[in-house]
Amino acid sequence: QVQLVESGGGLVQAGGSLRLSCAASGRTYSTLFMGWFRQAPGKEREFVAAINWSGSSSNYADSVKGRFTISRDNAENMLYLQMNSLKPEDTAVYYCNRGTRRITPNIQGEYWGQGTQVTVSR
Repeated sequence: QVQLVESGGGLVQAGGSLRLSCAASGRTYSTLFMGWFRQAPGKEREFVAAINWSGSSSNYADSVKGRFTISRDNAENMLYLQMNSLKPEDTAVYYCNRGTRRITPNIQGEYWGQGTQVTVSR
């Protein structure tokens, strides 16, 4: 099993920044791929960003490209999401995701965190 714990969410004004963190523990050696998803009220969960094991390759949803940056620290089993130029439409619960296959908008990992709330005010 893998446990994921997100932190760093909060309330921020439009144009501001937040940095989300996700700490992984347990059998992390078998789950190399990580990503972030989000779910806004009344909407389905959607892909935000994903990163490969080495951190050399990442992909983003069109809605966050140029504003969000995903990164990881394998030595510390940490995943990060730097969010800049935040917009009210970024308001959602953000979830850390980890799995045995490359994470894409259509492929989710097996393990999820509990989520962290991000609220962007106008």
